[in-house]
Amino acid sequence: MSTMKERMHTGELYLPGDDEIMTEQIRRLELLYDFNNSRPSEGERRQALLKEMFAEIGRDCYIEPPLHANQSGAFVHFGEGVYANFNLTLVDDTHIYVGDHTMFAPNVTIATAGHPLLPELRDTWHYQYNMPVHIGKNCWIGAGAVILPGITIGDHTVVGAGSIVTKDLPANVLAVGNPCRILREIGEHDREYYYKDRKIDYDSLK
Repeated sequence: MSTMKERMHTGELYLPGDDEIMTEQIRRLELLYDFNNSRPSEGERRQALLKEMFAEIGRDCYIEPPLHANQSGAFVHFGEGVYANFNLTLVDDTHIYVGDHTMFAPNVTIATAGHPLLPELRDTWHYQYNMPVHIGKNCWIGAGAVILPGITIGDHTVVGAGSIVTKDLPANVLAVGNPCRILREIGEHDREYYYKDRKIDYDSLK
């Protein structure tokens, strides 16, 4: 029979208050506390802490404190050049995968954990289950967006501010709303305009 710790990554019901899980979680959260209380001038210290906290973190990633994470990033896999603004919340009780150069606006939540609907399993036992989240490369997740357990988001997709992502999203789309729905594909219009009627001046760009 699998242990509670093993069940964290199988999608099975488990008890998150298990002693083995809690002992490791507290140790990890001490690192998160150090990261969130570091000074803005301590860039090298922050990077060293992130490498210790995360399962994987690529080059040139930047996370603006405060960061909130159940397991301090222990099951989080960031590619290169990932940027996260204030208050990124990672309910990282199982794996979260984020591709290169994806950006998170303030107050984004990525949740892998859920609880059964049957009241007795919550009230008496506090059972939980976890499903991994996959976010592609070069995505932009808008402020206040919530990504639910088990979701996959394709490369280059933009999720609008305040959206609740309840279903998978393909690559190269703009998706908005609660529940989040595809508004349109990203295409030729976006090669000409970057905001409403404002045209991209390619000559002025590096």
